[in-house]
Amino acid sequence: MKFLSTLTVAAACVALASCQKKGPDFDASGNFEADEVIVSAQQNGQILSFNLQEGDVLKAGTTVGQIDVTTARLQREQAQASMDALRQQTSSAAPQVALTRRQLVVQEAQLQQLQRERTRTQNLIAADAATQKQLDDLNAQITQMQAQLAVTRQQIRVAESNTATQNRAVLSNRAALGKTAAQFEEQIRKGQIVNPITGTVLTKYVFAGEVATMGKPLYRIANTDTLSLHAYITGTQLPQVQLGQRVTVRIDNGEKAFKIYPGTISWISSKSEFTPKTIQTKDERANLVYALNVRVKNDGYLKIGMYGEVLLNPQVSH
Repeated sequence: MKFLSTLTVAAACVALASCQKKGPDFDASGNFEADEVIVSAQQNGQILSFNLQEGDVLKAGTTVGQIDVTTARLQREQAQASMDALRQQTSSAAPQVALTRRQLVVQEAQLQQLQRERTRTQNLIAADAATQKQLDDLNAQITQMQAQLAVTRQQIRVAESNTATQNRAVLSNRAALGKTAAQFEEQIRKGQIVNPITGTVLTKYVFAGEVATMGKPLYRIANTDTLSLHAYITGTQLPQVQLGQRVTVRIDNGEKAFKIYPGTISWISSKSEFTPKTIQTKDERANLVYALNVRVKNDGYLKIGMYGEVLLNPQVSH
């Protein structure tokens, strides 16, 4: 009897040892993750409104809040008022030039009349009906009128040049003010809290009435339509995987039952690391493992942080 009892105990130990040596029936395991975005304030000021709650599903481009930008708005209005004042300082040479051009037309007509009178006087001198002094007087008047015409034309050019120079100085200051107004406009735009991606609000950090500073986290959001299972494989499994490979992912679905999902390997680490204590591998004796991500389409049951398992060859019974 004692001998039989010894054999029974030995057999039980062997069976227990064999059970302990048997590895898990999956190739890798890990937890589901999502690409999370922490949305921060882009402006300083009191939060006037902040209309979101944890669990809300938001679309990209949705305005979810407003930070007080009264100071920036007043500064923009001041810059615009200065621009309007400078616009009134610009002048046009057109009225002055128009007056001078009319004077020029009159002088040109007078010159033509003097030239016709000189021609007539020259004919009269040839017929002994006029004196040389009359012709000399006409030539002197023509010379004087030509000089006046030159002065009038110069006055037009100077008026146009001076006005253009004055306007350039005014407009250069106006351009600088325009840039300043644009900067304040950008500050006003950044006072709006705009959701950057389509996803689910995970954490809300602030509430309306609080004071925001530039860079202060407001809320955390992630697109949970597709999650990544961050799992680990051993060095011996590494040759069996490649980017884009289709695998099977499963999660617990009640006692001794699993919910199955198709997955795609989207990333494989190029460096090994020590096995995290919370991770099981196919070979539990492995010290160094490689991380990988498996992208899985979420049907609503998958949650961030949930445990999942990977089967590299789902056709093979585990």
